[in-house]
Amino acid sequence: MSNIVLQDIFLLLILIGLSIPLGRYIDRVMSGQRVFLSRLFAPLEKGAYRLMGIRADEEMSAKKYALSVLVFSLTGLIAVWLLMVLQGSLLNPEGFSGTSWHLAFNTAASFVSNTNWQAYSGETTLSYLTQALGLTVQNFVSAASGIAVLYALIRGFVRKERNTVGSFWVDLTRITLYVLLPLSFIVAILLVSQGVVQSLGAYHTVSALESGAQQMLPMGPAASQIAIKQLGTNGGGFFGANSAYPFENPTVMSNIVEMLSILLIPSALCVSFGRAVKNRRQGTVLYVVMMLLFVGALIGITLSEANGGITLSGVAANGNLEGKEVIHGIGASSFWGAATTAASNGSVNAMHGSFTPLGGLLLLFLMQLGEIVFGGVGSGLYGMLAFVLLTVFIAGLMVGRTPEYLGKKVEPYDMKMVCLVILIPPLLSLLGTAVAVMLPAVHGWLTNSGAHGFSEVLYAFTSMANNNGSAFGGYHANNVFTNVLGGAIMLFSRFVPMVAVVFLGGNLAKKRQVAASDGTLATDNAMFTGLLIGVILIIGALSFLPTLSLGPIADYFTTR
Repeated sequence: MSNIVLQDIFLLLILIGLSIPLGRYIDRVMSGQRVFLSRLFAPLEKGAYRLMGIRADEEMSAKKYALSVLVFSLTGLIAVWLLMVLQGSLLNPEGFSGTSWHLAFNTAASFVSNTNWQAYSGETTLSYLTQALGLTVQNFVSAASGIAVLYALIRGFVRKERNTVGSFWVDLTRITLYVLLPLSFIVAILLVSQGVVQSLGAYHTVSALESGAQQMLPMGPAASQIAIKQLGTNGGGFFGANSAYPFENPTVMSNIVEMLSILLIPSALCVSFGRAVKNRRQGTVLYVVMMLLFVGALIGITLSEANGGITLSGVAANGNLEGKEVIHGIGASSFWGAATTAASNGSVNAMHGSFTPLGGLLLLFLMQLGEIVFGGVGSGLYGMLAFVLLTVFIAGLMVGRTPEYLGKKVEPYDMKMVCLVILIPPLLSLLGTAVAVMLPAVHGWLTNSGAHGFSEVLYAFTSMANNNGSAFGGYHANNVFTNVLGGAIMLFSRFVPMVAVVFLGGNLAKKRQVAASDGTLATDNAMFTGLLIGVILIIGALSFLPTLSLGPIADYFTTR
């Protein structure tokens, strides 16, 4: 156990050490300052603007910014759907045919919404062209869209009496060129060095050393997609077993690189936020809140997995190793599980359905908090800022004072947008679960019955509604009902809050700055940190305690 603790501390220290300089770098990129990559990418940036017919100094209203996000995402949705349905012979060495219309819709909605929920195995379903041109491209642009919307909100806090929040096309271009592409290149090279495949060749048939049995080894341009799937908190696996598969995550070092990649940009954005609003303590508070919630969940998951395994007479207790790769063990599997459900990533290096009931409960609860504990790139931080505004509003009601945050008064319109951001994901996850469990056909889609079977359904719709993408694995999701309803849930859960955030930023930008006074609530101290954590946990508990009682909590008491 002591080795696991040291490993976790080591990983968290590396994460903090990397996130601070990256956060400063992202702030410089998004503020239009020159960075060390400007000489290389500035010509490409200018060329992209000319190709799109825009100017670098272009500004958009909140309405135009939100419309640009929606039109761009709709175009990506149609493109991925067509690629999957038609799937021709180009870069298709295994000759895979097109998928069903409903699976194509679900997958397109999944990747456009940064969810990467997959009701298929990539190595038996999709061609290299579809994986690279369709899914990998969406991994880049869906992640960039989330960060772009975050900066539209940040500009709302910073600007005074302005009617614009920046340009979506400029934000999208800068994030992709200066942040996501260089980081993905570095991570892809590191993964290839560890044995992750990157090939356009056909699958290989090999003979087992002991039995001589023939085995097919899938190949493909995996490393390039895995790099951005982790960095962009996308999470979709090139292979069906995701990062539990040796060709996707073969070594301890590749596991460390991928785990850190999941949390790197979301944590760095806290640093970027503090610098952007000219108050680094505000960014520090958000970073501390996220880290405390993450570490608390990590401790609970690790203890549950280390002590919750089945014990047999005469056999040394080794914790719950079911569904976990031996090279990762309980420690790295628990860290990955906490990271992927906290950060809206969804990739796995162990099967979440095999975690203990309490371990699975914490994985669920991290998603049910709204994917704000680091969360998706951009979306996690703007979700956390929605909770900050809610906390400030509640505190203002307590003392009978108009709430303020960063010098901007929080008014009824702002709170309407905040409610959309906070309440849409839990509403959709609960409605999806309720509809699914009432269907007679659901029994044929479940591997398990009883409380664990209910947990499989709850986890699936919680994952889709929070744009996570991971699964318990026992729910057979490739059916018309789940593909269509799940696709719609992923789109609504992504874009309704996203549009609300843009309009929130637009409304804040129009306001004048209010000078701080003795009655202004301090939002950069320990008291506010505790208050914010309390509001987050209360909202999560009130929303999901009944369903958690029917699922993992009941599972815990019935399997003891």
